[in-house]
Amino acid sequence: MRRNYWTYSAGLLVAWGLVFLLAGLLRGGHEVRVVLPVFGGFCIGWVSTTIARYVYPPPKRWLS
Repeated sequence: MRRNYWTYSAGLLVAWGLVFLLAGLLRGGHEVRVVLPVFGGFCIGWVSTTIARYVYPPPKRWLS
């Protein structure tokens, strides 16, 4: 398995797409609007961890 942050991020995008798709299909448009603030909070956290990964890189033992 590759240790690649962008692969992980793409997987998260697919997972959130499924959440929105299922919420829309099973519960309707109102439920999608309910999930949007949760997704917004997730995006804030994802951006902060992405910034932290570049400011504080992992120890050298993980880079080999």
